[in-house]
Amino acid sequence: MNTGENEQALRKILDMTRLIGLLLLFLHFYYECYGFFSHCWLYSEFTNRILGNIQATGLYGWFHKPKLIALGFLCISLLGVKGRKDEKLKAKQALWHISIGLVLYFGAVAVIVLSFGNMAKALVYMTVCTLDFLLVLSGGMRLARIITSKLDGRDIFNALNETFPQEERLLENEYSINLPSRYRLRDKVRSSWINIINPFRALMLLGTPGSGKSYFVIRHVITQHIAKGFTMFVYDFKFDDLSRIAYNARLRNRDKYPVPSRFYVINFDDLSRSHRCNPLDPSYMTDITDAAESARTILMGLNREWIKKQGDFFVESPINFLTAVIWYLRKYRDGQFCTLPHVIELMQVDYNSLFTLLRTEKEIEVLINPFVNAYLNDVMEQLEGQIASAKIALARLSSPQLYYVLSGNDFLLDINNPDDPKNLLVSF
Repeated sequence: MNTGENEQALRKILDMTRLIGLLLLFLHFYYECYGFFSHCWLYSEFTNRILGNIQATGLYGWFHKPKLIALGFLCISLLGVKGRKDEKLKAKQALWHISIGLVLYFGAVAVIVLSFGNMAKALVYMTVCTLDFLLVLSGGMRLARIITSKLDGRDIFNALNETFPQEERLLENEYSINLPSRYRLRDKVRSSWINIINPFRALMLLGTPGSGKSYFVIRHVITQHIAKGFTMFVYDFKFDDLSRIAYNARLRNRDKYPVPSRFYVINFDDLSRSHRCNPLDPSYMTDITDAAESARTILMGLNREWIKKQGDFFVESPINFLTAVIWYLRKYRDGQFCTLPHVIELMQVDYNSLFTLLRTEKEIEVLINPFVNAYLNDVMEQLEGQIASAKIALARLSSPQLYYVLSGNDFLLDINNPDDPKNLLVSF
């Protein structure tokens, strides 16, 4: 079984094998260059006895025998080398390292014939052999990694560590999004296309902030769909990055719309660059069910946990109360004050005046009846529990900027109206 413990034990064995090779090389230096060590006082009786016992085994019968054995242990230690894959590793370079290292490793004996002192000869010989041993080690590790990579059948791509063949045709239709791309195949960089034929099925884009989602995908979605005559609702998180892209794309493609499109921006931070829009416009609500859907959408958006508790008494009660307030303002003076800021402010009126107003509208009498009965019967704790949830939630929206933007009506929200197409950019 291939486990982490097995791999760790194998690495320890290989390290020990490599260490044995280095130890044998050091013993070779100690035996052949004993005069150098004795001159530097790097010896003892204990080490001399050990060296004598090793000599009795015949290890030093031939000059190159210890070096060959050390090299053998080095080769054994390279059998399990894996390391990370690197496409820049070349077998030719590794073989050159090994070849040069072996030639100098065994050719270092020529230092003996040089015409300078024995101490210098010993120092040069040990230095050259050590460096060449390390050079063979470096080249052997590179070559072992290449061989292991070749033999490893788990490469999900191929031997060159490149991608698979991809779509190089540009496949377009009236809805498609086509993203230019490049990939590597057979040691060449080729051009390709990521063709999203039907984006209406869903397009999920994941990535950390700054990873390039907007640059590589979103801007193409915006420009290509505007070029095909689509209207668009864009949430611009980093205003005005996407807004500039959408605006410039609209200017370049004015002729693609049968009816000239309009460009609107809702910006709650910079009111000088914001239009005004009323999401509770009376023209959107022709029936009390429209007011109920608006109330449910607003409160569910402000209290996400309520989505799981739909049907509960203290969830449906504030929705019914907000529906009654919205529909009252929709009917009062033909919806002149039917805006979200007016709804928020009307809800803050004292119960006596508020219920008196609401009871004048017969269509919402059924909705407010539980609240009126609780008020008349002085069940104030229950009443506060029913209404306070809506008040607290909507109180988060109480700000001058939001009131200004949502109380006007520079345009309608029917952005995909073929008679009045619009591109809407929203920023918070």
